[in-house]
Amino acid sequence: MEKRLPGLDLDALRSFVTGMECGSFAQAALRLSRSTSAVSAQLKKLESQCGAALVTKQGRHLVLTAEGEKLMSYARRLLALNDETLRALQGERLTGEIHLGMQEDFGESLMPEILGQFKRHHPQVRIVARVDRNGPLRQALAEEALDLALLWQTEDQGSGLGLCPLAWIAHPDLDIRALLVSGEPLPLVMFDSPCLMRSRAIACLDAAGIPWQVVFVSHSLSGIWAAVQAGLGLTIRTRIGMPGNLRPAGGLLPAPGSLAVSLRQTPREEHHSAAVALLGELMTEALQGWLNR
Repeated sequence: MEKRLPGLDLDALRSFVTGMECGSFAQAALRLSRSTSAVSAQLKKLESQCGAALVTKQGRHLVLTAEGEKLMSYARRLLALNDETLRALQGERLTGEIHLGMQEDFGESLMPEILGQFKRHHPQVRIVARVDRNGPLRQALAEEALDLALLWQTEDQGSGLGLCPLAWIAHPDLDIRALLVSGEPLPLVMFDSPCLMRSRAIACLDAAGIPWQVVFVSHSLSGIWAAVQAGLGLTIRTRIGMPGNLRPAGGLLPAPGSLAVSLRQTPREEHHSAAVALLGELMTEALQGWLNR
């Protein structure tokens, strides 16, 4: 007869995941309204069940061990399935309308799955999505035309839901080394100003003394990708939705750093419906899981 394995404690898994997201189990205890000793006991219980240390310290920072990384992947999936199951069985009868703004990066890649899951369980809620750039979304949020907005922000504005690394991206046929050796300006494919990634690209190249020239300006992300695929130049973006025939072109160029992803809600209380709160919670869980992989 096959040996029956013990069941993992979902509350302990939630404390484990929250602790790593917060960077400390003391902060996780505050977020989860538990004592630090209770959260520590849950971690020890998980380590005992798994038969391995899950977390170690490097200086003042918590770092996952190899077994901890493996458990983290499963823990996020187990918690997401648990929460989705409860929402489905409890049958929350949410109604109303949600006005959601998001970047084009997320609108074409990560968000369809999240919005699809929400809509399946709450068919009476109408979601009006607006895919736009940072500036117009911030303005719409300030004018209360949006309930929620998924935005980029610089690290000095806070880490938000998490940091998303930026990368120089180009077609493999674009010989960046030859351009640098020749001293010719690097051809850049960019959004028009103002644009956080355009500003980051120019600042990086100027600081390194590398000449550059904007050769193609687009108003859409699809236009950016098309121009880079055609070999017109390189760009700075995240790897979200990067076409398969393009490659990160780092190594020869200064590291562009990261941008933070934030989920903002309009401050007016009349916009704070149960439907908006639940969608915001789903988006936060999914995006933090993706950003912290």
